[in-house]
Amino acid sequence: MGIPPTAGLISFAESDRSPLSIRARALVFIDPRSRRLRDEVEALAEGEQPLLIRGETGTGKELLARHIHRQSQRSGLFVAVNCGALSKNHGAAELFGHAGGRLIGPSSRAGWLGSAQGGTLYLDEIADLSLTLQRRLLKVLQRGEVQREGSNHSLPVEVRLLAASSLDLSLAVRAGTFDAELFALLQQGELLLPALRERPGDILPLAEYFLGVYADRLDLPLPELSEAAQDALLAHRWPGNTRELENVLHFALLVGKGGVIEVNDLQLPV
Repeated sequence: MGIPPTAGLISFAESDRSPLSIRARALVFIDPRSRRLRDEVEALAEGEQPLLIRGETGTGKELLARHIHRQSQRSGLFVAVNCGALSKNHGAAELFGHAGGRLIGPSSRAGWLGSAQGGTLYLDEIADLSLTLQRRLLKVLQRGEVQREGSNHSLPVEVRLLAASSLDLSLAVRAGTFDAELFALLQQGELLLPALRERPGDILPLAEYFLGVYADRLDLPLPELSEAAQDALLAHRWPGNTRELENVLHFALLVGKGGVIEVNDLQLPV
């Protein structure tokens, strides 16, 4: 097949029960840029400080966050929250928990922060949080305690924050849409996940991985990539990053004939 060995590929166990797609169970550190990132991750993973993971959509920011959580050996859970999906009316209760009440419901809830006690809270697209929630989150991190909605008492909380953004948060700070203090805290440990086009050494190993996993899932023979198909994968710009690569290989596996995937099977846009 002509694809480099996948010695730098880390697979995540099915027992994680990750809600993510197949790509969320494979992390590749083969390209030189990826290896430099791996070294940064190894140096920061066992710390306690919050980390900011920056990268384009589809690069695998949550995957990297899960890897950091595993490396940290923290006893609590990894809790992933899509900030853009938080309720406009009850986002504070969802994030910080609530003591119960007529407007929220009779039962108290720990919230996402409470659920991550002793573990890692991953906030995807943290810039989608309102300024009010950003500042409240900052106080929680600074004080190590959280006050649930509808309560007058604070509870101790010990979580590690991993935040992700596809935006340049420094620009959001200048625009007044992101809290400067929270940004300063996150910037102390910033990791940049390069776009797939910027780490070409990972493309073919990832292609091999996706073909192998989908062939196994669909009970199909494992095909090879022709040299022309490999060249096409390496030449493509991958605006959708790893997510796009996964979809391309899944489709090619279904339409490919004769045990070899050709360029036309990839259906790459011109």
